[in-house]
Amino acid sequence: MKLLVIASMIIACNGFSHSCGAFVGSRSTTYSRHLFNRGGPSVIFKRKLQLPVALNPLEGDVQTFDDVSNWAKKGVVSSGLNYKALGNQVEDFPSAGAVRAAIPKEAFEVDTMKSLGYLSISVFLTSLCVYAGVASMNAGVPTSGLLALPFWSVYALVTGTVGMGNWVLAHECGHGAFSKNRALQDAVGFAIHSALLVPYFSWQRSHAVHHQFTNHMELGETHVPEIAQFRGEGSLKVRATLIDALGEENGLNAWGAIQAFLHLVVGWPAYLLIGATGGPARGLTNHLLPDPLTEVDPKFPGKELFPGKWKTKVLESDIGIAVAVSALITWGLCNGFDQVMALYGGPYLVINAWLVLYTWLQHTDVDVPHFEDQDHTYVRGALHTIDRPYDKLDPWGLIDFLHHKIGSTHVAHHFDSSIPHYNAQKATDAIKDKFPDLYLYEPTPIFEAFWRVCKGCAGVKKEGDKYIWNNDGLREDLF
Repeated sequence: MKLLVIASMIIACNGFSHSCGAFVGSRSTTYSRHLFNRGGPSVIFKRKLQLPVALNPLEGDVQTFDDVSNWAKKGVVSSGLNYKALGNQVEDFPSAGAVRAAIPKEAFEVDTMKSLGYLSISVFLTSLCVYAGVASMNAGVPTSGLLALPFWSVYALVTGTVGMGNWVLAHECGHGAFSKNRALQDAVGFAIHSALLVPYFSWQRSHAVHHQFTNHMELGETHVPEIAQFRGEGSLKVRATLIDALGEENGLNAWGAIQAFLHLVVGWPAYLLIGATGGPARGLTNHLLPDPLTEVDPKFPGKELFPGKWKTKVLESDIGIAVAVSALITWGLCNGFDQVMALYGGPYLVINAWLVLYTWLQHTDVDVPHFEDQDHTYVRGALHTIDRPYDKLDPWGLIDFLHHKIGSTHVAHHFDSSIPHYNAQKATDAIKDKFPDLYLYEPTPIFEAFWRVCKGCAGVKKEGDKYIWNNDGLREDLF
């Protein structure tokens, strides 16, 4: 059913020109592997960035430029980063060894019992939510009908938000940061991800590729932008059509709403089934199939998503998905699929939405660039990851705790994913102190930043060694 929904979305996108181009991404402009974008108000602060300055201002290639006027003239809108990510050149980035040396050694220590302790918290709280749902159903709350929708929507929001913590810990298993006992680690990750319809080993491989090629225009594995140099190209053309028809503010809002839906609702299954938002080099991919759906770009030999032994791992992952799907179908046949949707389906969709929200905002904002192969390095990509104020989503920092700080310490995680989440704050503080000009923290409230990204990240154009988001001609205050 999901495949039919996704297929119909792609067909609709074709009819809607490239409106989904920002979502399916650049996994080929021909095959449509991009579909997503960005938006929200931001304040411009006049701030001068300086490239390395010679002692005598008459000596050397000294450049001082006003980032605001320079980048604004190029059609780049500012986020709370105020163009910081655009002010650094490739030579400003340290070696991986230098970054690693700045992180305390204890940050890399993995404690199995501590990991299991956090897992027990996530499993217990999620089970408590499910128990409350089952108890409510047994007490007479129907699982179908419009009158029941508000109750089950709240249940889905709460249970999915709490349950996201399990997803994060399975993700940690995939990175080898849960335990030094590999069998235990893979057993935990495989069980949790399979229960959430995630093919564990397939995702483990594709996510490692995502880390290796963060913000890479050709080889990036998620949220790779569509190239649209001019207003009349690709997703920019669709956005411009909406603006022309509805006015600048309403048109941008309509575009943002489309992108929010495509990302949060369609995005995750679309990524698993067709590689939506992945770079063009690997063609279309499916996490349930060992071989790509389309040919790999010959300019990037050996870059197939699931090479060698990983093909067997994909099939092993399929066993977990087959068991989970069989269990859901059996449950539905015995008790009704309305019950499955009420107790499992709603929280599942909320978990998926959280996952895409985190991943998108960790690597995307209106003034955060992407790079071609010749301009990309591992460190440059990792340090274009963005930490955000998830600890301020609620007055107590509860959501950040439940999600094991996956969004507020993600820069450190992206540099070295073997750092367990409970040590990530130490690593974050060390990177921030040692490399303050390179560390990216974007302070805009999460959902305001999300709306800005929805409206403002439609297509990129080349400027020097960077691909920048093209919002030329649009008013800054509308973002």
